[in-house]
Amino acid sequence: MIDIKSFGIIGGDKRQLYCARSVADDGYDVCLFGFEQCEDTMGLRSVPLKEMAAHCDAFIMPLPVSKDGKVLNMPFSAVQVGMNEDLFFLFGNKPLFVGMKSRLAHQAENIFDYSTREEFAVENAVPTGEGAIEYAMREYEGTINSSRCLVAGYGRIGRILSQMLRGLGANVTVSARKYSDLAYIRSCGMKAVVTGDFGSGYDIIFNTIPELIFDSHTLAGSACGALVIDLASLPGGVDFDAAKRLNIKAIRALSLPGRSAPQTSGIIIKNAVYNIIREENL
Repeated sequence: MIDIKSFGIIGGDKRQLYCARSVADDGYDVCLFGFEQCEDTMGLRSVPLKEMAAHCDAFIMPLPVSKDGKVLNMPFSAVQVGMNEDLFFLFGNKPLFVGMKSRLAHQAENIFDYSTREEFAVENAVPTGEGAIEYAMREYEGTINSSRCLVAGYGRIGRILSQMLRGLGANVTVSARKYSDLAYIRSCGMKAVVTGDFGSGYDIIFNTIPELIFDSHTLAGSACGALVIDLASLPGGVDFDAAKRLNIKAIRALSLPGRSAPQTSGIIIKNAVYNIIREENL
């Protein structure tokens, strides 16, 4: 069992900074790498990567750990760090906590993926839902109250988002494939439709399904006159070329937790890392 007393936070966006600040507030020694172009590092010190690797007991890498599978995701740094064997050799067998481990060519037993955990996904649905509503409030010329909203998909995000919209007074329709989900949607006071059989007459459509649901045919039948916000991970669920041809306003809204609520999202990362440490007896 490793006695973790210090963490190195490597790269990433503001979520990582808030994660680092929260870890430091818990009494751990924390240092940063990859934030030299960030104006405010919240009082945390930055150190060279080799010094961090030698000094710290564990490391938290960004979400995603890499955008292209070749270099670390470090938007606040002018330096590029390659995702090669030399990088991971620096850390030895110390625990590495990363987001989207699947993007790493290097796989090892000391690398843990916090982004695949169920509690991480559930808690992130809240800032995702709030971020989606923020987009809608900015882009839709009416009010959310009394608007006709469709939420396509009843997974984690769909469940949270539909309740938020209902709380704001929207007329909410939710789609699902399972009969049990359709029954639950109705029991929550919302209209339920089968995914793909959406009908029409919506003001705002939120897609949460990570497959091409809104093709040209579906857009023409369901989304004319509506604002479409695609929340699904790439490649998404909306044919944006078809939307443009049909003069339908469609927005791809990715990584909303990091944009709309980096503080909360950083704490969610921290909590997931702590849970792994407890479960793995690190």
